[in-house]
Amino acid sequence: MAKALEAKINGILLRVPEGTTILEAAKQVQIKIPVLCKHPDLPPEASCGICIVKVVGSNKMLRACCTPIESGMDIITHDPEIIEIRRSVIELILSNHPNDCLKCARNNDCELQRLTAEFGIKEESFPQFLRQQPKDVSTQAVDFDPVKCILCGRCVHVCQNLQNVWALSFLERGFDTRISPAGNISLAESPCVRCGQCAAHCPTGAFVEHDHTDQVWQALQDPDKYCVVQIAPAVRASIGEAFGQVGKNYTKKLYALLRRLGFKGVFDTSFGADITVMEEATEFESRLLRNTRPLPMITTCCPSWVDFMEKFHTDMIEYFSSCKSPHEIIGVLAKTYYAQKNKIDPSKIVMVSIMPCTSKKYEVSRSREMFASGYQDIDIVLCTRELSRMIKQAGIDFEWLPHEEADSILGEYAGSGVIFGATGGVMEAALRTANYLITGCDLTTIDFQGVRGLKGVKEAEIDVGGTKIRVAVAHGLSNVEYVLDKVRKAKQNQQEPPYHFIEVMACPGGCVGGGGQPYMVTDELRVKRAAALYSDDAGKEIRLAHQNPYIKRLYEEFLGKPLSETSKKLLHTEYQPRPVYRK
Repeated sequence: MAKALEAKINGILLRVPEGTTILEAAKQVQIKIPVLCKHPDLPPEASCGICIVKVVGSNKMLRACCTPIESGMDIITHDPEIIEIRRSVIELILSNHPNDCLKCARNNDCELQRLTAEFGIKEESFPQFLRQQPKDVSTQAVDFDPVKCILCGRCVHVCQNLQNVWALSFLERGFDTRISPAGNISLAESPCVRCGQCAAHCPTGAFVEHDHTDQVWQALQDPDKYCVVQIAPAVRASIGEAFGQVGKNYTKKLYALLRRLGFKGVFDTSFGADITVMEEATEFESRLLRNTRPLPMITTCCPSWVDFMEKFHTDMIEYFSSCKSPHEIIGVLAKTYYAQKNKIDPSKIVMVSIMPCTSKKYEVSRSREMFASGYQDIDIVLCTRELSRMIKQAGIDFEWLPHEEADSILGEYAGSGVIFGATGGVMEAALRTANYLITGCDLTTIDFQGVRGLKGVKEAEIDVGGTKIRVAVAHGLSNVEYVLDKVRKAKQNQQEPPYHFIEVMACPGGCVGGGGQPYMVTDELRVKRAAALYSDDAGKEIRLAHQNPYIKRLYEEFLGKPLSETSKKLLHTEYQPRPVYRK
């Protein structure tokens, strides 16, 4: 147990564990010290200097984000001198920042804009000097405008340390310092995996999602198009944050909203997750009992993880599940099964996916898996932030919308489908059905607490019909090395694999913490979003994918059975090594 220290902040006596920073201590007594470079997910960079404070008896200004409390400190967080210095720091940052807030994607949701308003800055105090660097939209998933960069370092830390991708670095020095992929190449040419965590952590509009809302509006207004839409599990647990509601499940209001926007078919990606469960559980059963392919089997629902694996871990390809991600499955079924059942020309269908993720925008361009229907299976991907803007543009009072149901042919999901949005959810859902396929019986307890939560790597052992199934869950790409190295070591030593089943999600927390979700995510928010999904699962009458009557009908009428020829053609894919740097 850490030693407790006593100190004062603005005359308030408090006790905190040794190692607590001044910023953290101030929050405990409801004192807000302004920050710009500090994000709750990240260690302090101490680069902006806005969080300066005084200590009585010292002439030094300390940075609250990185300075630990010392016993007996008497700290002043706000006085006229401190406020004036903070204002000057913001004014200096603004002198290197464009004044185009009205045209910025972060307008009304920008940390720099908010601080500027709080400090009452209404005039330019310093001559403006802007970097003349071109905008990078090469990934078509995440856009980078270096002119809006304030050099806080959040994106670099996230990319290098949280994600272990190293697509971004600080280049040059002094006044020439800038952030860019090494070698002055574009993001698309770099190791970038389009996870969007740079955008999720950027305080300004330097990194934002590539906006596709105009394409959706145009399609909805085209009388020759038949627009259909699907929503991912994690979206329903976060969309309310755009309207001041945290941790609420808005599934049925979203169905109503999407119909009001003009979509003719409203589907749920959770139904696609149920199909993923059927295919992956069958694949796992065949690997485990019939040695059709080597173990462990690794899930492939996350396109950033797939991109990362194809670039950095090509020796793991043989372990990857061949099953497509849930939204890809809904896409191909919309233009085959749904189109046939409803006598719709699939060439007229526009399939829109609403995802928590920016890399889903990249995934739809992967030619090896996205044209199985004979058409592009997913036409447009929006992230949660884009949907929230569309709701506001449409003038719809979201909170007062009625509850409606999805279109049942591709919308009625079991509880197992919705937990895909939280780290460990894919694993848990698949194990529920894999147990049935292996033993012929359903588990009496279907909640797998060992794979839930925000620990970076979760390891568990599950008893399936007397067989001990060893599983691992990793989220945040920096955590995957530990798991994969154990697999490699066992293979090199010709030992039994350390795991039978592995789930990886690129973003911390899984899809609830995706790069396209509402800004300023913290672990507290990730927990609340995940809790909304687990509550949805617990409240479902049917919680197992193989018990979903609509899934049964789909296989009876169209697919045949999991891993059938039709299933393999439409729902499965293959992977191949790709260069880390694209030429």
